[in-house]
Amino acid sequence: MNSEIIAIGSELLTPYRVDTNSLFLTDQLNQFGSEVVWKTVVGDDRIRLTETIALAWKRSDLIFTIGGLGPTEDDLTRECAAAALGKQLRQDDSLVEEIEARFRARNMEMPRINLRQAMVIEDAVVMKNRNGTAPGLWIEDRGKVLVLLPGPPRELRPMFEEFCLQRLRQLLPPAIILSRVLRLTGLTESAAEELAAPIYTRYQNPVTTILASPGEVQLHLRSRGKDEAEAQDPLEKLSSQLEQALGGYIFSTSGESLEEVVGELLRTQKATLSVAESCTGGLLAQRITSVSGSSSYFLGGIVCYSNAVKLDWLDVPSDSLEQDGAVSAVVAQALAEGIRRKINSTLGVGITGVAGPTGGTSHKPVGLVYLALAGPEGTQVIEKHYLGERETIRWQASQAALDLIRRTLAGKVQNGLI
Repeated sequence: MNSEIIAIGSELLTPYRVDTNSLFLTDQLNQFGSEVVWKTVVGDDRIRLTETIALAWKRSDLIFTIGGLGPTEDDLTRECAAAALGKQLRQDDSLVEEIEARFRARNMEMPRINLRQAMVIEDAVVMKNRNGTAPGLWIEDRGKVLVLLPGPPRELRPMFEEFCLQRLRQLLPPAIILSRVLRLTGLTESAAEELAAPIYTRYQNPVTTILASPGEVQLHLRSRGKDEAEAQDPLEKLSSQLEQALGGYIFSTSGESLEEVVGELLRTQKATLSVAESCTGGLLAQRITSVSGSSSYFLGGIVCYSNAVKLDWLDVPSDSLEQDGAVSAVVAQALAEGIRRKINSTLGVGITGVAGPTGGTSHKPVGLVYLALAGPEGTQVIEKHYLGERETIRWQASQAALDLIRRTLAGKVQNGLI
């Protein structure tokens, strides 16, 4: 059964409130093999909410609404759900007594508006709320299910676990959804799609989604089966074919970040690293040291913004700075070799470039970056041209530097791959 989630509340349509309940429900439903195929956020409007629930009832098997079960005039979910399904509302006297008892326990008299929370849609199963006054409702009709849940997470989650899990086990056939994320760097989204699409489009299961961010492309694979073995088999086959096609561009299949992958390579090879950063301003060092245990392989670095620091601390030749400029291949090489020599590390990285938005010229535009990696077998220098704002350029430069280290340590540096 495919699922749909409707998050209700005008506050969710502002910048000040984030819907986290739907993420919880999606995770829970996926564990039953139910794919969430539609999510909607709708404000506290009677007409729009009724239309939204009616449309969901037509197109989905299992619908969850979140919120709108409170006592105030803008809590419309019960009324709108009843109207959408063509059902009547009635007052449940036992719920009235329970809500009144909650107020008495706090030495308070129940406001009359709370009677709205005792209104129940005909044929609905009432789900008690141990942490609030808004009961939930479970409605089954004509092979479909509509579940009305309260909005506060401290009420929704216990209610789901206490009442919905058992019903879902009885309702849904045994199934499971498994997922895997292939993380790539060094390719654009369109280039990755060109290599991957001829493979993944042959599969209806798993389903593949491509997501892109600066310096990284992710392939999300989701496989469904009646049990783990049935879901795992097509997932392994598709993943293996994609890994073969995408080769060294893939840096992770288990969720690790690029800095974690590089750290593990340095650790296992007992290699050490130092960095000399100009345009990235310490971002590469920050990413490397964000990994626990990085002190075993990262020795240190220098943020060498000024030419004076490049000259005095890293022995960059003055004629290189004068003739080629600070943003050049020869200076990047001198930075990498200088920091490696000064700190006595296995590998040394040098980065110099124009991060912008000012400082670019026709010969050296914003986004031009030179990266160098010095090691026992010599020094590699690569030239990159990035688009975007300052922080995007800096991030992509740090990503490319990490990938250069990864490929070198993994023995995957080949012409045309970097």
